Amino acid sequence: MSAPRLLADIGGTNARFALQVDGNLQAIGVLACAAYPTLGAAIDAYLASAAAQGYATAAIRHAAIAIANPVEDDLVRMTNHHWSFSVARLRMERELHTLLVVNDFAALAMALPFLQPGQRERIGTGPGGGAGLSGRPIGLIGPGTGLGVAGVVQAGARWTALAGEGGHASFAPGTDDEIVLLQALRREFGHVSAERLLSGMGLELIHRTLAGESLPAASISGRALGSNDAACVRSIACFCGVLGSVAGNVALTLGATGGMYIAGGIVPRLGKLFFQSSFRQRFEDKGRLAPYLARIPTWLITDQHPALIGVAAMLAEKIDGAA
Repeated sequence: MSAPRLLADIGGTNARFALQVDGNLQAIGVLACAAYPTLGAAIDAYLASAAAQGYATAAIRHAAIAIANPVEDDLVRMTNHHWSFSVARLRMERELHTLLVVNDFAALAMALPFLQPGQRERIGTGPGGGAGLSGRPIGLIGPGTGLGVAGVVQAGARWTALAGEGGHASFAPGTDDEIVLLQALRREFGHVSAERLLSGMGLELIHRTLAGESLPAASISGRALGSNDAACVRSIACFCGVLGSVAGNVALTLGATGGMYIAGGIVPRLGKLFFQSSFRQRFEDKGRLAPYLARIPTWLITDQHPALIGVAAMLAEKIDGAA
């Protein structure tokens, strides 16, 4: 067997690790970021666990990290967690030949062209229920600890990820409830981004503003699903509507006629409330461009570790290009 490659997908809440051995992802592990003072400490804990399972972790010379943060130079400081590190120093400390560090949504976007039917679920029916146009740009949005936005475009036989910080674009209301939200959040925060609403904390802010009570996001979704609590159902409905509107904006900006994908940890937990929501209607609700949006399929990613698939592809490309 070839020497394993270390892969990581670092979010604001969890760090997901895997070893790629002969092209396959193995020894997948999920660690809570809050349990470790540094990224290096989390890597140590994961590698110790993998070594105990019999993997040759001492032979690792190539690694790739997808992280929920802009990656613009050597120093990486996470926006939604306290970890920071130097890419060059981490590579030297780990005695790596290659250390690739990329935005997590760029890595996730790289996985999109290769997802199989069992790794995604269609949202909505009608003209947008097809597979999308072959070779056309594909969009991605994902609410979790923060809000990730990315895309992927094809150039010849290769796909190229487009990483950005679209989650911090300004929020534009589309309903009376959303106008109330914008007014309240502007008074509290000044600038109101899409991420301010489309995240775990965003759902809590929506509920606090509309219902007048402070609840954790898990309790809001739990009450909405479990007891059909009217206030919680209203907050979830608002969240899904805003997500549809912002996803439509991303699709228009990218010309994502290859499809629009939803990722992140929140939407899968909403179950029927999401699929029965106004998401798809708000996605298409763009005035004269509604017919254009109606033809774009929307999908929920159901695979548990798609960013690891994408970052593995990016690492392989970097190693092959340097050979």
